[in-house]
Amino acid sequence: MSFHKNLITLSIFAVVTPAALAQQEQSSVPVHSLETIQIQAHPLAQSAADFAVADQVVDQKALAAGATTIGDALAGELGIYSNQYGTGASRPVIRGQDGPRVKVLQHASETADVSTLSPDHAVTVDPILAKQVEVIRGPSTLLYGAGTVGGLINVTDQKIPTQMPDDGLEGTVGLRYNSGSDERLASAGVTAGVGENFAVRVEGTKRKANDYIAPDYVVEEPHGDHSHFHKERRVDNTFSEGESINIGGSWIYDRGFVGLSYSNRQDQYGLPGHSHEYHDCHPHENSIHCGGHGAPASEFPEEEHAHGGPWVDLKSERYEVRTELEQPFAGFEKLRAHASFTDYEHDELEENEVISNFKSKGYDGRLELVHVPVAGWEGVIGTQYSQQQIDLAGGVEEHEDHSHSSVLMADTKTQKISLFGLEHKQFGDVHVELGARVEHQKIDVDSAQKDYSDTGVSASAAANWEFAPNYKLSLVGSHQQRLPLAQELYADGIHFATNTYERGNQDLDVEKSNNLELGLHYEGEQLDYHAHVYHNWFDNYIYGRTTDREGDFRLIDYTQDQAKFYGIEAQAGYQVNEMYKLSVFGDYVRGKIDGENAPRVPAGRLGTKVEADFADGWSGLAEYYHVFKQDKTASYRTAAGERVSYEDATQGYNMVNLGLSYSNTLADNNAYRVYVKANNLLDDQVYSHTSFLSNIPQIGRNFSIGVEYDF
Repeated sequence: MSFHKNLITLSIFAVVTPAALAQQEQSSVPVHSLETIQIQAHPLAQSAADFAVADQVVDQKALAAGATTIGDALAGELGIYSNQYGTGASRPVIRGQDGPRVKVLQHASETADVSTLSPDHAVTVDPILAKQVEVIRGPSTLLYGAGTVGGLINVTDQKIPTQMPDDGLEGTVGLRYNSGSDERLASAGVTAGVGENFAVRVEGTKRKANDYIAPDYVVEEPHGDHSHFHKERRVDNTFSEGESINIGGSWIYDRGFVGLSYSNRQDQYGLPGHSHEYHDCHPHENSIHCGGHGAPASEFPEEEHAHGGPWVDLKSERYEVRTELEQPFAGFEKLRAHASFTDYEHDELEENEVISNFKSKGYDGRLELVHVPVAGWEGVIGTQYSQQQIDLAGGVEEHEDHSHSSVLMADTKTQKISLFGLEHKQFGDVHVELGARVEHQKIDVDSAQKDYSDTGVSASAAANWEFAPNYKLSLVGSHQQRLPLAQELYADGIHFATNTYERGNQDLDVEKSNNLELGLHYEGEQLDYHAHVYHNWFDNYIYGRTTDREGDFRLIDYTQDQAKFYGIEAQAGYQVNEMYKLSVFGDYVRGKIDGENAPRVPAGRLGTKVEADFADGWSGLAEYYHVFKQDKTASYRTAAGERVSYEDATQGYNMVNLGLSYSNTLADNNAYRVYVKANNLLDDQVYSHTSFLSNIPQIGRNFSIGVEYDF
């Protein structure tokens, strides 16, 4: 890091620490006090203080002022990064894990999109309209899926009312603007009572953002045997826009509710970093070949094809039914049921012509029963069924001496049926939680490849020991089994977004992991802290191994090896007085596959923040953190035994964020909030190692202003 930026940073904090000018924002949303967190996804409605792991919750106010994609919305949480692909798509990366090892749920149900197929595919949850977002770890994750060793994300929405609104009507309206991408965002949600027992919910968002600004952004323009370099103010093809609307209704009575909802979401967003240079790359056994035989790739210059960047046109419709019933029958205290159908489709276009089409039709249903205590054990048992039909369409690339399909894999239908249970009990000063899940998966593939069928069994145990007043020691252990995705089994085609040709492996075995986590927690009147160390050991870890490389294009073969991931997370806070709280935080993770560096593992992070609660409705936060250089890059060994790196090291950077918020009430207790934020105040160059676009800079210095009105 440069001296002048360190000096600027210290000067800023010398000024803002007494004043603490800031509002909680997407870059680092603080973890709330554990005693006040209520985890909606947990069927036993326990607080996070009862859990063996410090679960994290991001509340509605922070989400409303944050990013519109789920990965970026959580990117500042301890232990969490984002695999951002432009501004239209991102998934969370937790403790070095992403994709299927970090499941994202929509109100405890499957999203049924195609976001696990590729990082450029959006996760169809809306953090702007969410009530809260929960990061779940420990035995509770087995209620919803297996193999999620990184954690589980549950986006709790308000589509289906669960209680009648106060005074018959309540809602929220929000507007905001961001200077870095000229983003304009409007959101609104209203719940109205109709009679004494029926409530209707209507909500929606509309947003539009241009290409974002990045500092010192230099673009390479190839011209046959040489290149030109020129500076750009904005990162091309990082625009995004979209709209969503949700309509729901519930019949609410003294023993529960039953409700249904309809959602419609449409998105259009650019895919930055795309190169036409590799469109004709194809495998020859275990090597990759680009261009016609005997012709180097340089004979296919970029400028011959580049007439407009690729973009995604997405539409998703979703229907949901939820119900909850108190005292359904003898022996059980509560019944919960949920069913959903999702009809998803997106086109990937170049020059406004469709080059590939993705369709997904997904069904998901689950039933939970909370039983009465048995010998002091409280718990829930349940079953879940899901089905997803994925149909892909594209063209066939014709060349002089060969042809290949631009479709990543054949059409597939994946069916899962699961049984799960969660139990917990207090033994003096020790709280014990046990979880288990049995999951059977069947995949039918529309090709000559063989169908898949197998079963996974997972179990987890956790203990939380209050060994002294205000102190807790937690221990979590699990054995988890993850069944392979259809893509990992059947892929056989070009993946333009990641510049790869992927080949699946029909002989993949069940991925197995043994996981341990140790935590120490202290909650005092002024001082609080928590620290977690963890270690994950994998057998049959499924990953895409690079077999060959041509330029920036790689041949990927899905295979299995032993792997391990380990790391530490810690945060400490000190309440200086009634107004100010000072915190420090940091996280670090290391990943190895078959003894070599795992790809896209985040760099270490260390930072501090000052939170303030001023009088008369003013509040804020000032934040600085440093992300260290990540040069532990993944590599592969060539046929000649030479070791070659296939990912670039990313430089470290400093992040300073400031802001200010004012809240007040109007007549009839209607509340409003106005906030201003300054993000990346140093205008530092930010490259994300967890992203497939680690060579594309993130947004530079930008300012936001927003207003919310609650009634």
